[in-house]
Amino acid sequence: MRIFPGFILWLILLILCWPLALLALILYPFVWLVLLPFRLLGVTVDAVFALLKAILFLPARLLRGPRTV
Repeated sequence: MRIFPGFILWLILLILCWPLALLALILYPFVWLVLLPFRLLGVTVDAVFALLKAILFLPARLLRGPRTV
């Protein structure tokens, strides 16, 4: 459902300034391709931090003992 608000905003832009709306429509795939490496880098950094957190909290989890439900 994230697409619908963007589409409504694009339609408003199309009504107000159609050349800018068409330019945005043409440039969107190129901007997405340029930002893709940064998105992959963000996923990688997030995974590294999750691994470090798991390694740092491992002794505390081992000392806590088994969980009882």
